[in-house]
Amino acid sequence: MPYSYLADSTYGKDNVKFLKVKKDKQNKKVHEIMEATVCVLLKGDFDVSYTEADNTPIVPTDTVKNTILIMAKKFDTFPLEKFAARLALHFTSKYSHVSGLTIKITQDRWVKYDVNGKPSQHSFVHQGPEKKIVSLDYDKKNGASNYSLSTSIKDLTVLKSTNSMFYDYNVCEYTTLKPTEDRVLSTDIFATMDWCPKRLGCLNSISSGSKDEIFDKAYLGARDITLDIFAKENSPSVQATMYNMATAILKEVPQVSFVSYELPNKHYFLFDLKWFEGLENDNELFYPSPHPNGLIRCKVGRNQSKL
Repeated sequence: MPYSYLADSTYGKDNVKFLKVKKDKQNKKVHEIMEATVCVLLKGDFDVSYTEADNTPIVPTDTVKNTILIMAKKFDTFPLEKFAARLALHFTSKYSHVSGLTIKITQDRWVKYDVNGKPSQHSFVHQGPEKKIVSLDYDKKNGASNYSLSTSIKDLTVLKSTNSMFYDYNVCEYTTLKPTEDRVLSTDIFATMDWCPKRLGCLNSISSGSKDEIFDKAYLGARDITLDIFAKENSPSVQATMYNMATAILKEVPQVSFVSYELPNKHYFLFDLKWFEGLENDNELFYPSPHPNGLIRCKVGRNQSKL
């Protein structure tokens, strides 16, 4: 009996980058762009390549990279969910021993800016670290109607200088934090929508483009809801605000099963300047503290009666 066994494995290509220019059919000077980074990891009958040094079944990672780029050239990559579905169906149909795969595609945020009072036709501004991320996990033995697909907003950094509170929390001998009804609230938003295959449809349907409008509307809507509630709510806590955001998205997008948020609470501490001639600091001068920071997570779903 061998001393060890292969418990699990996957492999593929990561950090495959491309910039796709989408040209308007009526005016070739009007463009949309997508800058994306793709990771495709294959699952399947590759055990002998690990346990017996037999490379026969291996689809080279360079082939995976070339396939991603050729597919990005030949087919529409907007929105990313459609492109991910197309990649999944391609790899699992072309190679009989590829039983499934995981895909992660990260999209940079580029937006057009105004030139002479009108949106530019083909000039864009990069919106900092903010990303859209699409993740897909698929095993073909379960059929094209069974998969895990999520869409995320990541590193959307926001701050509001008032309308945030935190008080009536648990207090013990280790507590030094003072309650407040007026504080700075800042975070890097990481929000994820988990799609429901039964309500969204199979991968073939997604790959065809018939769900494009749903994906585009959901992503923009989730972003708007997040920013709107963040701005308008007199937040009693990060926990309460993120729950309200998630609930609002679930109401807006019936094809989504769960909404998750991960929000670091980026602290800004008020400088105490009373030591200098009794100088008062009425929530005007703060020290940005990079760490440690609070980290709050939640995953919100619907009650069955709401379906």
